[in-house]
Amino acid sequence: MCSSDLGPVMTSSLKVHIALFLFLVAIFGMAARLVQLEVQEKDFLQDQGDARTIRMQKINAHRGMILDRRGDPLAVSSPVVSLWANPAELPSDDDRLRTLASGLGVSLDEFRDKMHRASGRNFVYLRRRIAPLEADLILSLGMPGVYGEKEYHRFYPAGEVTSHVVGFTDIEDRGQEGVELSFDHWLAGQPGKKKVLKNLYGEVVKDLMPVAEALPGKNLQLSIDQRLQFLAYRELKSAVQQYEALSGSMVLLDVATGEILAMVNQPSYNPNNRIQLDLGSVRNRAVTDVFEPGSTVKPLTVAIALGSGLPADFVVDTSPGFMKVGDAVIRDPRNRGSLDLGGILAHSSQVGISRLALMINEYDVWNLFQKLGFGQVTGIGFPGESAGFLPNRRRWKDVERVTFAYGYGLTVTPLQLAQAYQTIAAGGIKRMVSLVKDPQIQEERVMPLDIAVALQGMLHRVVTEGTGKKAAIEAYEVAGKTGTARKLGDQGYDDQRHIAFFAGFAPLSSPRFVGVVVINEPKTASVGGGSIAAPIFSRVMQSVLRLNSVPPDFVREAA
Repeated sequence: MCSSDLGPVMTSSLKVHIALFLFLVAIFGMAARLVQLEVQEKDFLQDQGDARTIRMQKINAHRGMILDRRGDPLAVSSPVVSLWANPAELPSDDDRLRTLASGLGVSLDEFRDKMHRASGRNFVYLRRRIAPLEADLILSLGMPGVYGEKEYHRFYPAGEVTSHVVGFTDIEDRGQEGVELSFDHWLAGQPGKKKVLKNLYGEVVKDLMPVAEALPGKNLQLSIDQRLQFLAYRELKSAVQQYEALSGSMVLLDVATGEILAMVNQPSYNPNNRIQLDLGSVRNRAVTDVFEPGSTVKPLTVAIALGSGLPADFVVDTSPGFMKVGDAVIRDPRNRGSLDLGGILAHSSQVGISRLALMINEYDVWNLFQKLGFGQVTGIGFPGESAGFLPNRRRWKDVERVTFAYGYGLTVTPLQLAQAYQTIAAGGIKRMVSLVKDPQIQEERVMPLDIAVALQGMLHRVVTEGTGKKAAIEAYEVAGKTGTARKLGDQGYDDQRHIAFFAGFAPLSSPRFVGVVVINEPKTASVGGGSIAAPIFSRVMQSVLRLNSVPPDFVREAA
């Protein structure tokens, strides 16, 4: 064979050897990569795989209960299920989707439209917070892409009766109003976390391990007595409807502790059904709304007169039934003649209290009002509580002195007024009011005992011989003060718009309970607190005394 024939053979052999070499290099390269993946990058790859199958899932916490002072539930949480879907995982079969839509209570077209609007998302709620049994029926369809999540639904057994105190939560179980909001940090609890294993369809196939346990919220026991709350609510609602009033409020306090036993308002709302909620009915008017207290503060002016050295039997001449102060004319309904201090309160004489106000130091009056809590929040921590308004002037005109003394030019809440009367009933000791049962009692003396006792007797005369006769309770001695205030409008005080009040306590011998009633703009011929608010106080307080087994002051002898 000539040399020219060897060229092609050697070229072919070389190609074979080169191909074999490259193949071996590739084999060794793959082996080296496998070793690298197995030895050096094993943990990284394992983590990446787990990241696609192992997920963190929230464990919802059980919200604490709200209880009344006797342990009856005012707010409870029950387990519910929220259904959600991953639109990308849902079947395209119309028959299966129609079955799912029917179970959800919607048409196929409505369901498809909802899923279309959620396109591009991997999470959309189908129905929130439904009964577990209903959810199980839908989940039992085995529909790909449909899942359930355990949550809790808040329920309020007393409904509208306690709604202004308790409030409500939103769909995420966060407090929005009332105690639910102000004590949200206490009630809410702490959600937990757990690792779960999911399949390719996102379905949980196994609970792996808890990462953090859910901590349930703590229960909260209020000072409210649900029985008294119901009684007050029933009477207030009836009166507001009867007089076609704009609104009304009532507060009941325990004299010895400052605990709020009842706090009701009209209009109200049902916290279990807020679909057509009127925002105006949500306010707890007993702590958010303010008004000029009118004659209900006259006893405080008398207290300053007593403290200045005037005796209880000091006589003021109210003749001829009116007086001029500056450019204003102060009038009584009729000429009451000469009245002692108790008589001024019993007949609610504007002239009498005005003459008295001009005899005492106006700064002393202001100081007592401030000590009693006017112009400042009570400290119960209720959301939206108003401080009211207490003017602090450098110089007082005479007309300002007298109008201030009989309850104009300042504003208070029903709760603030109740706290002031609690102080009188407690012998001059002011106690911080509380919405929580068995509070740590905070108290201070703001009025001498002898003056407080003298006021108690004068306020008893209001009920026995004066404007508050309709506040009387059979077998019990009652003390209190009526009030009627004109409302301020765009053109000054309106003679056609009034607020009617009654503030009082019982029994006189050893005061146990304070009650304040406010009726806003009653539409009736007689708008006075004595004719409208006093009877409500009487009916409610009578039940309060008997439910608490308070012994009567006297028993009527048989004829």
